Amino acid sequence: MAVLMLPCGVDAQSVKDLQKQQARLKKEIENTNNLLKQTTKSKTATVNKLELLNKNIQTQKRLIKNLDNEISALDKEMNALSTKRSELETEQQQLRRDYARLCRESHYAQMQQSPLLFLLSSDSFQQLSRRIRYMQEFGQYRRQQVAKIEGIQVEIDQQNALLKENRQTKEQSLKAQQRQKEELARDERKQKQMLDQLKKKEKNLKAELQKKQKKANELNKKIEEKIRQQAQAQSKQKLTKEQQLISGGFEANKGRMPWPVEKGVITGQFGKHQHPVYDQVTIDNKGIYIQAPSGSMARAVFDGEVTSCFVMNNTYAVIVQHGAYRTVYAGLSKLSVKQGDKIKAKQNLGVIYTDPTQDNKTELYFQVWNGKEIQNPSLWIAK
Repeated sequence: MAVLMLPCGVDAQSVKDLQKQQARLKKEIENTNNLLKQTTKSKTATVNKLELLNKNIQTQKRLIKNLDNEISALDKEMNALSTKRSELETEQQQLRRDYARLCRESHYAQMQQSPLLFLLSSDSFQQLSRRIRYMQEFGQYRRQQVAKIEGIQVEIDQQNALLKENRQTKEQSLKAQQRQKEELARDERKQKQMLDQLKKKEKNLKAELQKKQKKANELNKKIEEKIRQQAQAQSKQKLTKEQQLISGGFEANKGRMPWPVEKGVITGQFGKHQHPVYDQVTIDNKGIYIQAPSGSMARAVFDGEVTSCFVMNNTYAVIVQHGAYRTVYAGLSKLSVKQGDKIKAKQNLGVIYTDPTQDNKTELYFQVWNGKEIQNPSLWIAK
């Protein structure tokens, strides 16, 4: 899809931004679909499948809205282009009328007296010079008028080309939006079927949820304990110059840091949320859960030092210090670092555990801390 540069005050940049957002949303849908394909081939409904499907539906709705905004922006651009083209055509018509009148008057003057006789009838050399200069300027003016008419025609042709390009882009966007609506409708039907199946297994699911929540609470308690100990020890001594620089850099890059996985989707947001199946159940996440393809590695979001590696619930967790800040990466099956290691941004920390009993879910639990205060990790990593 082309991005148009308009001379008429319309914000063409908005179309460019919308198209960039579309590319990100399509990539997110692709990643989620790939994760759904990696779940077990069994058609049995699971909470994991439902979470991924919910994520896809949310992203599809955002993409449909984005396409709708792009179509509206394109309509505005096309209206602006049409207005500009009309103005140019009016200007060109006036120039043609002026030029035709000029040609008629010139032809009439030549019929009265030839240019040569006009020059020879001069009373003095000065008058002859003025008449020569007048004829030269008159000829130059005619050429300029022709050039103006031709230049405006080039501009009109450009406006027509841009209008054609915009119409094609709009047509493509409308088709893409329709396809996305059809895909959304299919996924919403799947979502309803899956919800119906899961609600029939309420007793087992609630028991599984309680077990999962217990493990999450144990992990959070362990992380909080280690963070508190490290923060207390750090408060007794000043940050080194290097640590101060890292801390400042970490803070300055809020919202722009790389993800802790190369590819993945956030399936568990920070804070309190309603359970995907049971309306009366609330989940309180102390970090974010990111699902990634099987075999994915967790990676550091910023330069720092590994201050802790520990085992919890049969998986590893890693804490990395970035001056006054710390990041936590939990749910690893194998480590690539050890305590005391100095690491760089995007450096691999370990392999994320793939759970064969949970649809082959490969999920990283990620936290951000500022001293003893927990942060919303989604606000720190790039969108």
